[in-house]
Order: sequence, then C-alpha cells, then structure tokens
Amino acid sequence: MYLILVYDVEVRKVAKIHKFLKTKLNWVQNSVFEGEVSESELVKIKTRLKKMTNRKYDSVIMYTLFSHKYTKRTVIGMERNRLENVI
Repeated sequence: MYLILVYDVEVRKVAKIHKFLKTKLNWVQNSVFEGEVSESELVKIKTRLKKMTNRKYDSVIMYTLFSHKYTKRTVIGMERNRLENVI
C-alpha cells in the first residue's frame, strides 16, 4: 500500500521523528513523508509513533492508498526531495 504521512509535533521531538521516518519512508518536505509499505510495516510505524508522541500536543495524519499508481502528484514551486532519486 502507499502511505502519505504528515506530522506536527513539539519542536523537541521533530528531529527524532524525522530520523525514524527517514528509515521507513521517503522524505518529501519538512513534515511530510510518503512511500510504499507493507501492512506489517505500517503497524510498526504506527506503534513507534504512538510511543514517540503525546496525544494532547502532537498530531500525525496518515493517508493510506491501495496503490501509488492511482495517485497523481503535482508540485507547485520547489521540489524539496525528488522521489526519482530514491532507489
């Protein structure tokens, strides 16, 4: 499945969450990641993020799509991290 994940967390947690997500997904821009994941990998991501965040102050939103081929991605302005460069 294809996952688009956005987050807004306390400043002191940003670097730690960013570092974790870079191991699982492609970084798109500041607090946005996307990429193909298995169902078990999605569970691991959710579990880890629940441990790293505070439900009262932090927000993580995940959009799951069954396939990337049914999505259209349009960038207006500068592309922060080109996905074509990811192996």
